[in-house]
Amino acid sequence: MEPRLDHQVRNAVATVVIGNAAKRNAMTAQMWRALPPLLDGLAADPAVRALVLTGAGGTFCAGADISTLQGSPAEAQALAGAAEEALAAFPKPTLAAVRGHCVGGGSQLAAACDLRFAEEGALFGVTPAKLGIVYPAASTRRLVSLVGPATTKYLLFSGELIDAERALRTGLVDEVLPQGELDKRVAEFTRILTERSQLTQAAAKEFANGRADRDAHWAEQARGNDDTAEGVAAFLERRRPRFTWAVPRRG
Repeated sequence: MEPRLDHQVRNAVATVVIGNAAKRNAMTAQMWRALPPLLDGLAADPAVRALVLTGAGGTFCAGADISTLQGSPAEAQALAGAAEEALAAFPKPTLAAVRGHCVGGGSQLAAACDLRFAEEGALFGVTPAKLGIVYPAASTRRLVSLVGPATTKYLLFSGELIDAERALRTGLVDEVLPQGELDKRVAEFTRILTERSQLTQAAAKEFANGRADRDAHWAEQARGNDDTAEGVAAFLERRRPRFTWAVPRRG
């Protein structure tokens, strides 16, 4: 099978699948280039309320397929960085569902998601020191925000892989699931996300990502919709709320 990104939308959840079976789902140059426009399309789709990024088969992503990255390391990094930033900027909740290896560019993508759920046996590593590459400043800051300076230095200085339990302890992973339970838990959790207020989620995502200048914008959004009244009414009536605020289309 040719290396590619597959996707589907089901029950308001978009699932993007990294597929490159011959190389543990390593990302080719074409795949790096394809990810930002794919994410733009899913962000604009009102049927999508959350996104899951995962890998085909038994692994997440073993990094970049170096054989396809022609030109300088800086050009290769630019492709990976653009894809990472597009994922980080996705305006709806994102979750990485990780099995097997999540290494190099795979860890970059997982870190750009809002949350990371992993199956027991998963391995994580950030490996530019093995190639003599300077890890981008934005990617380093994102990693620091997840695991702190000491663990970031451990990962970047050594390029060593860590297991899912250590990833959980350090904050790189949010949940670790037993073998065979990952898909069920991801489906359960994303169902919960799709039932919650997109207004709350979108504002929380911006604030958590450091956009402290957007208080007035979100206060105006809150005044101009019925989500709060609906949430209170649903609570009092002991029913599921029917929230109507939706992430605006870009552009």
